[in-house]
Amino acid sequence: MANEQRRSLRQRLFAILIAGIGSAAASVISYAAAIYHAANPAPLRTAATGEMIDTGQWHITIAGARISNEPPTGIKPTEPQTFLLVDFEADNRSAASTFIPSALFSFDPAIPELPEPTIYLVRDRWIAGPVNPRMPEKLTAAWQLPQDYAPPPELRLLVGSQIYKERDNLYGASNWFDREPVAAVDLDLPDAGAEARR
Repeated sequence: MANEQRRSLRQRLFAILIAGIGSAAASVISYAAAIYHAANPAPLRTAATGEMIDTGQWHITIAGARISNEPPTGIKPTEPQTFLLVDFEADNRSAASTFIPSALFSFDPAIPELPEPTIYLVRDRWIAGPVNPRMPEKLTAAWQLPQDYAPPPELRLLVGSQIYKERDNLYGASNWFDREPVAAVDLDLPDAGAEARR
């Protein structure tokens, strides 16, 4: 009887030991995989103009880019200014009307001292309000370029992404949160230098 109890105890201890080793090995593998993926991120997807990009909250389709000496309103500034304009279509995939986030677009490499863009609604030629769900809109993102910046013939536009959380860590409320870029679009700027000098 005593031998059977000792044998049963040894078996239980052995099972606990194996389970502990397995759990530790799984943790080590998971940690190593996280370090590897952080050190070797997957290459950023390159999208073509006219190709839909799913950012999470939005479906974005970049139409093209251009340099202009006036904003999308068509009203020429009293002082000479140069604008970088990116035309795109946005489809709001959430359940509520939402503004296009200014952090949605960035450039690689970054343009020094570039302010946040102003988003214009093409059909109104005016600053865009909230975009309604499932009602795609044609829009233009407009950046006022620094005076000493010479636009290159090509720019690489990064399109950000969002993640939805039912409860955030600060307020416990649901919201969409910005994340890293999900795609890049190479944009040609035809006659960028000539337009900027006008």
